[in-house]
Amino acid sequence: MQLRKLSFLTHTYKNIGRYRQILTVLFKYGYEGIIDRLNLGRYIEVGMRLVSRGPTEPIEILNNYERLRMAFEELGPTFVKMGQILSTRPDLIPIDLAQELSKLQDNVPPFPFDDARRIIEEELRQPLEDVYARFDEEPIAAASIGQVHRAALITGEEVAVKVQRPGIRKMIAEDLAILYHLALLLERYIEELRLYRPTLIVEEFARTIRREINFNVEASYAERFARQFRGNPNIYVPRVFRHATTERLLTMEYIEGIKASDIARLEAEGYDRKVIASRGTDLILEQVFIHGFFHADPHPGNVFILPGNVICNLDFGMMGHLDDHYRDLFSDIIIGYARRDVNIIAEAVMEIVEWVERPNRRAFERDLMTFMDLHLYKPLKELRVGDIMNDLVDIISRHQLRLPPDIFLMIKALSQVESIGLVLDPDFDMTVKVRPFIKRVLQEKYQPRRLLKRLYGESEAFLGNLKALPADLLETMSLLREGKIRLAFEHRGLERFIYELNRASNRLSFALIIAAIIIGSSLVITADIGPSLFGYPVLGLLGFCFAGILGVGLLIFIIRSGIL
Repeated sequence: MQLRKLSFLTHTYKNIGRYRQILTVLFKYGYEGIIDRLNLGRYIEVGMRLVSRGPTEPIEILNNYERLRMAFEELGPTFVKMGQILSTRPDLIPIDLAQELSKLQDNVPPFPFDDARRIIEEELRQPLEDVYARFDEEPIAAASIGQVHRAALITGEEVAVKVQRPGIRKMIAEDLAILYHLALLLERYIEELRLYRPTLIVEEFARTIRREINFNVEASYAERFARQFRGNPNIYVPRVFRHATTERLLTMEYIEGIKASDIARLEAEGYDRKVIASRGTDLILEQVFIHGFFHADPHPGNVFILPGNVICNLDFGMMGHLDDHYRDLFSDIIIGYARRDVNIIAEAVMEIVEWVERPNRRAFERDLMTFMDLHLYKPLKELRVGDIMNDLVDIISRHQLRLPPDIFLMIKALSQVESIGLVLDPDFDMTVKVRPFIKRVLQEKYQPRRLLKRLYGESEAFLGNLKALPADLLETMSLLREGKIRLAFEHRGLERFIYELNRASNRLSFALIIAAIIIGSSLVITADIGPSLFGYPVLGLLGFCFAGILGVGLLIFIIRSGIL
């Protein structure tokens, strides 16, 4: 961990220009208070503190979250992508901030075709014409990570080719280093933000973005998704062409379809909206509860409808995983909800979530009881899975708990599919669709084969730990004899106090040095030692001048700090 931090910091200072640009934009949008508290004001040109901030709207009428969203938009692809990812994680950031960041747009100008050609040929190590019989120079879509061109392979298949934006990896690496350094400073100096664990947020974003810029990962996800639905006529998965796919290049089958949100066109062409809503929901529930591998971003732009009311998912960059353990816990929440048993729900939620400090169990159960009262007595037709999940996430966030990323992705995916279902079919009821899948999970949970498998796994882990116990005890005793085991105490929440104390002691030491120079110079003048100038000893005059310069410098430093 320390080596990784050192690597981040070394990389940060290699890109001081970008660091200064980021701080300047934050200052521009009214975050000078935070910059000063982090002691980073020296990185901003003095003149920037006097120039007009210049956003489209005066920042005085905008709240903190709106200004942060505008700053992210100006800072470019890395920050826009981070904002978009965080907008789906209200368990990590305040819900109001998540809602504001969801407004971030990933619209960027396309890059020249010459760059796209160069990247394709570098990746495939052969001329573009040897792979593609036709390649449209004008992209059909452009985003911060890459852009998509329509093309045809030399074998005749129509394809969509995603080409990674040139230089994007270097830019992301630089920005991640700076973000990690800023997160460290936020945790050290701003106590009220420490609760949100900024370094954890940056680390999680880093893992996500690194997967997203490796197109081989997306290709593998698409192929796995296709395998789990092989033989199902209700879903179609675009084919991946591996011979034309690399880390920076993805070639997939081009799909002509109708977006799930284009109700007018679906009606005009005779599609059955109720069937589409039902099939789409069955498919996402099968992904979550049967396969444990699901499309985590099934918004209307990523769901096409093909002839025969067939569902086609696009863009496999964001996928979720849910193992048997989490599926069992989620089913326990459903059981507790059905039985009106807060204890069952609380136990399951506490098993799922992560925390720094264990929450107050009684207060947590009180909030769960209020949550159940809010939803339990509604007519079934008015129940919304998305609302239930979002309220549960709100309770979890309020008690400073965190959901594992895949659990939250599951909640997001179910909510999105429910929203699409309601647009397609106003009478759509997702609670009815969920029941048979939950019932199947519960049946599988208590199957003898499943219980024996779990018992075998736990026994194997216990025996492994038992086998290692003697060696661990001997090693511990050896370290005790050698004096290598020591108790260490870590203080928390005192960093700002220690910093201010050090600053005050430095000023005091500086003032004492100035006073000593003045006293020494006075003694020299009184004793009339050495050569004279205007009747006064030169050494004494120089001492007074030097003390005066130091004194003025100290006064300016104190005034600039804003603390007199």
